[in-house]
Amino acid sequence: MEMRARVLRVLVVDDGMSTAEYAIGTIAAAAFGAVLYGVVTGDSIVNALTKIIDKALNTAV
Repeated sequence: MEMRARVLRVLVVDDGMSTAEYAIGTIAAAAFGAVLYGVVTGDSIVNALTKIIDKALNTAV
């Protein structure tokens, strides 16, 4: 009886996201992208990357 219940559960499981879940996921991804863009284009990150690149280019081989 328990095996039959497990098989039934597997066959009836509703996988995937509903429209509301897609909307929330899309909004969360857009918000994360906006925050990431703000961090990456900030002065501190640009200055740090510039220093790293300058150091790499000025290293004697």
